[in-house]
Amino acid sequence: MIPKTYSFGVWTLVALVVGNAVGAGIYTTSGFALADLGSREWVVLAWFVAGLIALAGALSYGMLVQGLSDSGGEYLYLSRSIHPLAGFVAGWISLLAGFPGAIAFAALAFETYMLAALPYLKALPADFLAIMVVLLAGAIHIVRVKSGAKTHEMIVAFMLIVLSIIIVWSAWRFLNSASLPVPNTQPLASFSIFTFANSLVWISLSYSGFNAAAYVAGEVGNAKRNVPRGMVIGTLLTMVLCVGINAIMVYGAPYEVLVGQPDIASVAAQSLGGSVGRRIVEVVIAISLLTSITAMVLAGPRVYAKMAEDRALPKIFAAKSGQPPRMSIALQVVMSIFLVLVADLRSLLSYLGFTLSLCLALAVTSLFVRHWRLNEKPTSFWYPLAPIIFVGCTVLFAVLSAINEPTQFYAALPTVLIGGLAYLVSQKLKSKGEK
Repeated sequence: MIPKTYSFGVWTLVALVVGNAVGAGIYTTSGFALADLGSREWVVLAWFVAGLIALAGALSYGMLVQGLSDSGGEYLYLSRSIHPLAGFVAGWISLLAGFPGAIAFAALAFETYMLAALPYLKALPADFLAIMVVLLAGAIHIVRVKSGAKTHEMIVAFMLIVLSIIIVWSAWRFLNSASLPVPNTQPLASFSIFTFANSLVWISLSYSGFNAAAYVAGEVGNAKRNVPRGMVIGTLLTMVLCVGINAIMVYGAPYEVLVGQPDIASVAAQSLGGSVGRRIVEVVIAISLLTSITAMVLAGPRVYAKMAEDRALPKIFAAKSGQPPRMSIALQVVMSIFLVLVADLRSLLSYLGFTLSLCLALAVTSLFVRHWRLNEKPTSFWYPLAPIIFVGCTVLFAVLSAINEPTQFYAALPTVLIGGLAYLVSQKLKSKGEK
């Protein structure tokens, strides 16, 4: 029997969570949220509330890992706890939307900021930079597991250092400048639970990386201890970064020049540090978007590989012990490039936030199912409070968001239905293969 190979430690898991979360959403969402919510205060509150919900989710996923400490994420939890159909649909969502869609979103944002920082790159064809960064991330991880993980760790460490410097410098500017924070030119907007919920669904996409460590649990030594630690530490770091950076952005420039802007970080940097500050921030943002892409290219293919092990996908997508799931990585790269070519930032933001939040909530629900069916009660101090908070808040805000913007529901429904049909087809093929 081939001994189990463990490739990831706690710091790799923290880097995976932070890299997955600190991506496109943190630098683009607040401009859209300002347009909907109408005031900076509600935007900052939305980032804080979404962070608390994500923390409850990280604690809940830690309980899931203690019961099922293999790789696979939502596919594993739902197929083993509820029904193989539920797991397959979750894996299908990961294949069609969860990872390729989020990678495409980050890649398009990467191109936006690189073109702003280095205008001479505008001579390149549209989507060229976005496609190249996806291919680069695939190349980093397709050769060896440990070299890909180490490369990702170094990029994340650099990003954290630079972002920390930017936050400290911005705080110093706020304390020592008479013009900062930029005063409000309009009264505080009235609170609407529907628009707040819609913004939370978008913002939740920036925090959705809290569960990234669960996708590689099968490659972690002492996973039942280290994976929950990595997720909680990574989520806390992400929350500090998200709230801090977005507070700086929305209060660092006049409201009217920020509202509705997809490159809100660039606009705020121009106000705080002039053209030089703007260029520096745009390059830093591009680097952090690269970490988001490399994190997702590391995590996502582990889901497809697990599905292939269970024969829910062709065996070619499975991974050999100690080696990266190369065909699954290639599949994810191809899917991501396709979405880069056909989608835009705002449509991806709404669709991904709604679809993934419900998928995460369903996975956490399997904790209660396992308790009821298998008498497997988590030993965590936070059970059942954390799962109830996460599932309740996620479902509530998703429903309110769908009422406010029904197109999100209409876009997500075909993905689920096609996943169900694909499951039936895979079962028939599997049955024929066994015969």
